[in-house]
Formats: sequence, structure tokens, C-alpha cells
Amino acid sequence: MFRATLHLRRFTFLGLVILCVSTPCRAADKPLIGTDSGFDTKTIKATDATTSLVAAAERPALRVVAGHGKPWPGITLPAPQGHWDLSVYEYVAADIRNAGTQPLTLHCRVDNPGADGSANCNNGQLTLQPGASGTLTVKLVRTSPLKAKLFGMRGYPYGASGNPIDPANITEIMFFVTKPTADHAWEITALRAGGTYQPLPQNFFPFIDTFGQYIHRDWPGKVHSLDELRQRIQQEDRDLAANPAPADWDAWGGYAGGPTLKATGFFRVEKHQGKWWLVDPDGKLFFSQGIDCVRMADATPIDDRKDWFADFPGDKPEFAQFASQPACLKGYYAGKNPHCFGFASANLKRKYGNDWPAQVAPVIHRRLRSWGLNTIGNWSDGSVARLRKTPYTATLGFGRRNIEGSDGYWGKFPDPFDPANKAAVEKAMQRQAGNSAGDAWCIGYFVDNEMSWGDETSLAIATLKSPPEQPAKQAFLADLKTRYTTIDKLNAAWGTKHESWDALLASRTAPDKAKADADLKAFYTRLAEQYFRTVRDAVKQVAPNQLYLGCRLAWSNPLAATAAAKYCDVVSFNIYKKTLADFKMPGGQDVPLIIGEFHFGALDRGMFHTGLVPTNDQAARAKAYTEYVQSALQHPQFVGCHWFQYQDEPTTGRVWDEENYQIGFVDVADTPYAETIAASREVAKGMYKLRLK
Repeated sequence: MFRATLHLRRFTFLGLVILCVSTPCRAADKPLIGTDSGFDTKTIKATDATTSLVAAAERPALRVVAGHGKPWPGITLPAPQGHWDLSVYEYVAADIRNAGTQPLTLHCRVDNPGADGSANCNNGQLTLQPGASGTLTVKLVRTSPLKAKLFGMRGYPYGASGNPIDPANITEIMFFVTKPTADHAWEITALRAGGTYQPLPQNFFPFIDTFGQYIHRDWPGKVHSLDELRQRIQQEDRDLAANPAPADWDAWGGYAGGPTLKATGFFRVEKHQGKWWLVDPDGKLFFSQGIDCVRMADATPIDDRKDWFADFPGDKPEFAQFASQPACLKGYYAGKNPHCFGFASANLKRKYGNDWPAQVAPVIHRRLRSWGLNTIGNWSDGSVARLRKTPYTATLGFGRRNIEGSDGYWGKFPDPFDPANKAAVEKAMQRQAGNSAGDAWCIGYFVDNEMSWGDETSLAIATLKSPPEQPAKQAFLADLKTRYTTIDKLNAAWGTKHESWDALLASRTAPDKAKADADLKAFYTRLAEQYFRTVRDAVKQVAPNQLYLGCRLAWSNPLAATAAAKYCDVVSFNIYKKTLADFKMPGGQDVPLIIGEFHFGALDRGMFHTGLVPTNDQAARAKAYTEYVQSALQHPQFVGCHWFQYQDEPTTGRVWDEENYQIGFVDVADTPYAETIAASREVAKGMYKLRLK
């Protein structure tokens, strides 16, 4: 048993001396300001900010009040004697309290000489609501001799991703806010270096074991043998039996103890007591706490990396079904079809036996119910959803003709004026007839995903840069002819010199954005509305009782969001932040919203990348999950939020784009993350009462 020894000690923090009762710091931590740090408060540099020392709980704090007259107001803390040597540590961490009245996103930068905000520095950030406290962590990224030997991953085993720095020569640490529109105040109660940096072993290869796990570290939950993997079936069975679904849920996961609204036999939306809700088929209030990619295990490339894997199961005939050669979109394998292997699926066969698909699907539904998750989200295995034990969302994706002049992270934008695209979405929906269409368990349809909406003129400019046969371009010119009647009038307005309408149609040059702004935005609006209307009509023609859930906006703008609000039953966003508390629809549009993706990750369980929103460890990850979902529950417009994703991505990167994020509710060996699951269970127990407050 651990025994905490209390110490009454003389504590110096930034020159302020107090007596306090405390537990001793961990031996590995190095205070960078405070007792025996050698830091002098007189060296603090302030930019549009003031500092003061205040008493905060049992420890004093440095209070910073930053203005909003400059782009990056804040403070710089120079290292005593010119530098800190942090070569034995993994990270720099600061305990922060938001002492202001506004939500705070605080940035921290750890600098080497020559830092410019990108090179020679590492960065981190923390978002806090007024009065809230948290820890802002900056991982120290190191150069590794393995970097030239490793590829095809977003994160690597030699530490956090990003630009490497020299941890032995940290010259200063900065805290600041970015382009604020109001004053902000925060308190720093501790600043320290922590964690123990573990250099990679000399004999590094192979570094992935037969289960797809990192070899050179151990952690709670790691699988060490086939017997251990199989024993977890009985262990989890006891856990699921001891933790049934929340007592106030109905069969759908709606609020059995709440009011009964109109029952239609399908999911619908309604505003009730000032907040938007989903309403389940029995007329009960329903908040969709869901999870994406259920039983959609990713594969990792093996080509050019065979020596990375110990006791590689892909060489054994019984695992041949988990080999594949899919197309790769980005990174080292871009444009290729490398040989790949699915460790996650192979582990399910090892764990559950040859009939593993039939064994796993019921377990998943039982898990979701026990974990407080009432929705199977995007990109999930249809065979699991079709058991009709958990409400689900369906996903439509299909090949279409694009606007040639457009671009984007996932590809070009589809031309909504092309008749072939209208036919394609109608055909895709027709395939849902007798399947998800008309199924009471199907909440509705996401169509497309994270489209490249750009700014409020981008798609109009892309249209003008397209060839003359582009249907969208022909529609744009028809609008311009109606408005200007002659090419001379358009030339006068745009400052162009097109000889004729045919010359403009043939041109692939974009006009001056400022001069053509009104026309560009007008056509952008028309194009966006054409897109959402065409998809909405196709969905409703085949599935009139299901909801159209939009395209999960990730990079959008007010015009795109407004068009979505006009035609979608629920507008969907993928928002990777710590909270939704400050989210507002453009123009204050009062429509129901849903989160298609969010997640948090940590590096304490053998993975190499935290995902899009990092946390310090699994406990912090669970806390972040709770705060995010509760912020959605307290927002009057959100009717649900879906975690991305059910299982961690492959340790060595998924084939599509090299992502290898620690973002699962289960790991590669199908072992649940106990901390996050405990959080989701606790949130679910009180989510309906919280939302009805």
C-alpha cells in the first residue's frame, strides 16, 4: 500500500515564501520555477500582459492578465543561466487555472535558440472554461537515428511527432493566447519537466510483436500470450454482467423515465423545452452517444517493412484472410497497392475462434450497452448494425464526377450540377431499399465526409478554373448572363477583358477576388444549396422516414453551413476540440446539430501518436471524454456526439494515410481501455437528467 507522507515545508514560488502542507513531488519531476529552481521573477518578459503573485489554494500562483491589442499577448520565462538541461525528461507541464471570464485557449512554446514558432521549438495548448483548471503539456520531440529507417506512420516510437529540438538546451518557455478579441487571465501554479525519457534499445528491430503491439515497452492491458488473450473473454464477461445499461434507458437507449412525445416508429428531431432532441421510435427523448468504425479494423502495410514484425502471423495459412492490397492515398505508399495485414482482425480470430464474426457481433452490442453508448456511428460494419440491437447511422459513399478546378485533402469536390452525380446518389440510395431504408433502428444517413468546402469563394473560383464542359461552369455562366446581359458589363464589374461569353467559358483563369466577390459568393451559395438539395431529395425518395444527417463538416464556412442547415434534418460537424461550449452556428441558426467525430489520445499504452487532440495519459483522456460529451449535452442544439473510433489504428499506421492514433475504446488486441469506458458509463448514467436541466 502506498502511504503519502505529509510535509510542512517552507515553499518558495517565484520569490513568494509560504508555509504549506503537501505531498512530496515525484522524484522524476524537475521544478522549472519555484523552490530551488534558480528562477528570478525579474527576468519575466511580458507582451501586452501584466503579472502578479497571488495565493491559490495551497500554493501560490503567477497570475497573468493578457490584453487583446497584439496578436500573441503573454509572457516569456527565460531559463536561469541561459538554458535548462531537460535531456532526461519527456515533457514540460504547467498547471493552469483560467482566472478570467472568457473560455481560454492557452498556448505554450518550449524554445531552443532560433525558435520561430515552427522550427526549433515544441508547442502545446490547453482549452479551459472560466474557473476550470488543467495541465498544459508540451512533449519534447527528439531527433532519432531511426528516423531514416522508419516510414509510413504519423507518429514514431522515438517520441511525440513534430519538429525535433535539443532538450539539453531549452532557453525559454512562453505562454500566450492567439489573436484574442478580449482580455484573458490565467494562473500558473506549477511549471515542471516530467516523465523519464527512455532511449530506444540498440537492437531495435523487430519492434512489433505477433499481436501488432510495440515490443520495447510494457503497460497495463498489454497481451503477452495467446492464453492471456483468450482468458480475457471470461474477465470481460464478468465486467459486462456487473455493469448493465443505465437503468433509465429504454430498448433504443432513449430516456425511459422522461416525457413521451409523439411516437412515429422511427427516429426524428424535435425541440423540447428549449433544446433540440432526437426522439426515438417510441417517442422517448434520445441523445446519441455513439462510436464510429465499429468492427471496421484497419490494415497496415507490410511491403518494405517485413523486418519490423516478430513472429509475423501473416505468413501462416490460417491468417491468410487478413491479407489485402488496398489502394493508398497519402504518404510513403501513395498511389500504390502494398501488401497489408490486419492484426486487429487476426487477434479476434485468435481470441474467439474460427467462427469469430458470429461470436464478436453480439459481444459488441453487449459492450456498447454496458459502456453507455447507444449508437453505432459512421464507417461501421453493416453486419453488426443489422443485428438491430443498437441504433445506427448509415453511410453513403460513391464515385462521382468532380469540379476539375477544385482540390482538397480527401479529393476534389463533386459537381452538383452534373446529372451523372444526381443519378449516382439516387442509385446509391436505391441500394438501401429493404436494407437500412425503412429500418426503425436506422437513425439516418451521412452522405460524403469532410468535404473541401474552402472559403466562401473557393468553389466558385474552382468552377471558373475548370474546363468549358464542366456543368457547374455552364451553370455559373448562365447566372452571369442573366445578371450582366453583356460581357462588357461583366468586364467592367470584374476588371477583366474577355472578348465574349464563349471566351470566358474557355478561360481557366480566376478573376480578382475582391472585384468579383459578390458574384463568387452568390454562386458558391447556389452550388452548396444544389449539393445539399440533390442529396436530400435522393435520401427522402427512398427513405422518407430516416433523417438526412449531412456530410460531417470539418473544413467549412458560413455559406456552406447555412446551406446545410437549409436542407439537412440534422447538421453534422467533425469537431476535434476539448469542448463544444463555445460553438455557434453562423448567424445563430437554430437547427439540430450532431458531432460525427471527436477523440482524445495518449502515449502511455504503447502507441506512437495521440491523435488530433492529445492528453497526458489514460486518466486525462477519460476526463477529456467526460468534459466533451457533457459540453454537448449542455448545448441546446447538439443531439449527439460520436467518438472516432471503436479501435486503435494500427501501431505502424493504417494503409490509407499513415495514421496510427491511440484513439480506440479497445486496443489492437481487443482489450478495452478501462479508464475511458468508466467515463462513458458514468456520463451515460446522468446524461438525460443533465440535458434536461
